[in-house]
Amino acid sequence: MSIFQIAWKSIRQRSVASFLTGLSVALGVMLMVAVMILYSIIASTFQQTSIGYDLVVGPKGSPLQLVLSSIYRVSPPIENLPFRFYKDLQKDPRVDKAIPIALGDTTEEGSFPIVGTVPEYFSIPFSHNREFAVRGTFLRKPFDAVIGSRVAATNGWKEGSQLRMVHGGADTGHVHNEKFTVVGVLAPTGTPNDRSVFVNLDGFYLIQGHDKPFDEAIKREREFYGQPPLEPEVMAAEVQKLEKRYGGHHDHDHAEGEEHFHDVPMIQKEVTAILVTTKTLMAAGLMEGEFKKGFKAQATNPIRPMNQLLTDILGNIQILLLILTGLIIVVSGVGIFVSIYASLQERRREIAIMRALGARRETIFGIVIAESLLLCLGGGIAGLLLGHLLVVVAAPIVTARTGLLISGFTFQMTEWLLLPGLAVLAVIVGYIPAMSAYRTEVASNLNPS
Repeated sequence: MSIFQIAWKSIRQRSVASFLTGLSVALGVMLMVAVMILYSIIASTFQQTSIGYDLVVGPKGSPLQLVLSSIYRVSPPIENLPFRFYKDLQKDPRVDKAIPIALGDTTEEGSFPIVGTVPEYFSIPFSHNREFAVRGTFLRKPFDAVIGSRVAATNGWKEGSQLRMVHGGADTGHVHNEKFTVVGVLAPTGTPNDRSVFVNLDGFYLIQGHDKPFDEAIKREREFYGQPPLEPEVMAAEVQKLEKRYGGHHDHDHAEGEEHFHDVPMIQKEVTAILVTTKTLMAAGLMEGEFKKGFKAQATNPIRPMNQLLTDILGNIQILLLILTGLIIVVSGVGIFVSIYASLQERRREIAIMRALGARRETIFGIVIAESLLLCLGGGIAGLLLGHLLVVVAAPIVTARTGLLISGFTFQMTEWLLLPGLAVLAVIVGYIPAMSAYRTEVASNLNPS
């Protein structure tokens, strides 16, 4: 009979105590596995493979706020850029694709962010080698809308549903009369696209208040390009010229639900940010450096500020959680030590008999270490399974609340370190009881007195 068979028999004799000590290890490992899996999924959201853009271009300000507003849509936009700037950037020979987005409105139901953009938005993979899939069609007509999977599930929308947008927030904002028709529902992506509504940029500009008045548009564009302001008489003449060319001010006060089409001149259009893919990574770096020298706008790699946020905040939270779960496992190890050491006091006579029958001291030492290993590794394996099971059970809830796609079958490389670590812990906590058993005196413990 091997030392592990003897150790297993000993554990079975103390089944209740052994189960409880093994369970404490399993719970600690379960929590640690769950923390590692959930953190890795959150972290992957902020990695390069989760974003298909090389640069995000927007007004001067905080790069983090620019990324949070344009990519993750959890922060208000900094400001807007003239549409002319987007057209100029589009002509840069280093640019492969430039996708404009216009933000600032939300849906009337659910307060989901509205993203005014062009159909080409969906031609860029939302993640590495992962293309957009849609039930229905992508944007084609001015008042078309494509909605994310979470928007569809929350609001009960489908192809043919109509929606209106709110400017300034659902509670205090102005509800626009114009309605967009859902023509497509995106397949789940596990990204902020799931909780976004995409409308055709042409239709976005047709909404009341989205076309800037001529005088404000002229002033804004001249300030952006560093040109001196126009004299009042010259400004009035420019406005009159534009009104004559484009048919004057457009009347937006029409019947609810009535489609209202008109041409919006470029000078009245704005974009919140521009999502850029470059022909080479070197080009992206050069463009980012050039924007730092100018005063018009900023360009940032969308990963860099998010990685900093991940490291500074979420990284510390992960370390704290891992330390806490590690302490739970260490306390469980102490429980194993107490359990084995206490059982030895009851097994002195049994050990003495084994010694009298020819068992060597080293064999006795090995049996106790084997008991500790079985308890630690058995609890560790159970904890690994329970940790993944916990993530499987929690995945639908987390996905429904956050939009993150979570798989309980995701395996982290760091999990490979858990069992070797538990084996080391088992040897450490089993060493003192094993030495105590090793030193057991045969004669004194065989004496019934």
